[in-house]
Amino acid sequence: MAALQCFEAAARHLSFTRAAEELHLTQSAVSKQVAQLEEMLRHHLFHRVRRRLQLTPAGELYLAEVDKILTQVDMSSRYILSYGGETEVLRVATQPTFGARWLVPNLKGFSKRFPNIHLDIRSELEPFDLLKAKADIAFFFGQGSWPGAVCTKLFGEDVVPVCAPEALAHKSIKSAADLTDLVLLQCTSRPEAWHEWFLEQNLHTENSYHGPRFDTFYMCIRAAQAGCGVALVPKFLVTDEIAEKKLVVAWDYSVHSTGSHFMAYSEHAADIPKIRNFVEWVVEQAKLGNYPI
Repeated sequence: MAALQCFEAAARHLSFTRAAEELHLTQSAVSKQVAQLEEMLRHHLFHRVRRRLQLTPAGELYLAEVDKILTQVDMSSRYILSYGGETEVLRVATQPTFGARWLVPNLKGFSKRFPNIHLDIRSELEPFDLLKAKADIAFFFGQGSWPGAVCTKLFGEDVVPVCAPEALAHKSIKSAADLTDLVLLQCTSRPEAWHEWFLEQNLHTENSYHGPRFDTFYMCIRAAQAGCGVALVPKFLVTDEIAEKKLVVAWDYSVHSTGSHFMAYSEHAADIPKIRNFVEWVVEQAKLGNYPI
């Protein structure tokens, strides 16, 4: 580690002397550390030109990697320093929009009740990996089946089409079919959503799969607000926007999704206190809301 720090400082200053001053070492100590690195790597990292240093191509490549390593070490050190001796870390994985719109607001008061549980919450678009311990608890939408995991159903959802008020200002929507005259915003995780919504009303349209596609519901919602089109989203995710009239329901017909929102954790971890406490808290919060079953 000392050799990497010496190299990074020397590369930044292009001077062994200035690097030594920064690291509170002698110039010869810094030079020796860099020489040992060069011997180990079997590449020169610097050109010594007229008492000045210049990075070699290998040195420039190595500097980029060393910067990543030192940044990660610094972040990890600060991460550990943020915990007390009795603190337990609970790693939670969640889909981005669900996490921001539902989970985070419902965590108010959790840290006060459980001060020794430090939540590490991460957004994940890819499938979560509970069994390999990348997360202690994961939230997901689906049918509630996950090998090796306990899946607790939280609630279902109804999806509704929403758009900015001005999108309907000069358009008369007399039936669901009229929405096909607008841009249908698509969510990557629900490619069949519009097709199923129209089908529920015995409508068939070639446009149900057409339209700009977004990775998350959050981006769909923002696009709808910006006037880019109409988005088909779970109603509980846009309750505030509808109440504040930032969005309006384009056609008052909701469809109950076939899946539900679940919380999952490894079946071997059910009795771990930090997991049990978190699960009980989330279930309690879910019961307080008026959500579809």
